Amino acid sequence: MRNFLITAVLALGYLYLAAPAGAQAYRAPRAFDGHPDLNGIWEALNTANWDLEDHSPAPGTMWETGAIGAQPAGMTVVEGGAIPYLPAALAKKKENLANRRAADPEAKCYMPGIPRANYMPYPFQIVQSPQGILFVYEYASANRLVNMGKPFEAGADSWMGTNNGHWEGETLVIDVTGLNGLAWFDRAGDYATDNLHVVERFTPMDATHLNYEATIEDSKVFSRPWKISMPLYRRVEKNAQLLEFKCVEFAEELLYGQFKKK
Repeated sequence: MRNFLITAVLALGYLYLAAPAGAQAYRAPRAFDGHPDLNGIWEALNTANWDLEDHSPAPGTMWETGAIGAQPAGMTVVEGGAIPYLPAALAKKKENLANRRAADPEAKCYMPGIPRANYMPYPFQIVQSPQGILFVYEYASANRLVNMGKPFEAGADSWMGTNNGHWEGETLVIDVTGLNGLAWFDRAGDYATDNLHVVERFTPMDATHLNYEATIEDSKVFSRPWKISMPLYRRVEKNAQLLEFKCVEFAEELLYGQFKKK
């Protein structure tokens, strides 16, 4: 009997250690409203802004800069590996890629759109308040306010969309509509139209990580809804804060060069 008990205890211990981390529920500290406290500065540490799918290292858009601005290799953040484009839409994506030096909205310092704002190589801040949840992005001073009250429809299309949120246990769920279809998902030319619908999920994994998921649907471009997922990392260095990155002045020649007097 003693040997049996010892064996049983060891077996249970092994199963506990072997269980995936996600199976061990984490309960985040509470905010003022009793829901998980997501306040803080967060950042994605991956190459999704270059390309959501698997990609090799490649030169940047300007050969003159050599390795400066080159594309790093990266692994897909798309569930299943590939984006399910319709044939005509895939051809448009390839056209975008060929013209990315001037066509990528990031190059012109336009608003990043959703979901791209969350995985650009710049931090962003989440601020919870009684009225809603504010997302403030370092890139181009973009922002959006998530309505946590009664959902309302988009009055007009915009870069950052209309955001209605609710809680599902530990997860903040944001339903994003009213997107104008002008933003790209990455520098590889992946795109959608103004028919885009995004559902985001932010789930605390531990004190310094959020799991981010976005389900993307646009029947004009994709054969079915598809999902991306990635961790977001809390910035914990001393005096962590958002700095200013107003990039319009860097894009003036690209935006307005044709209007200069000869």
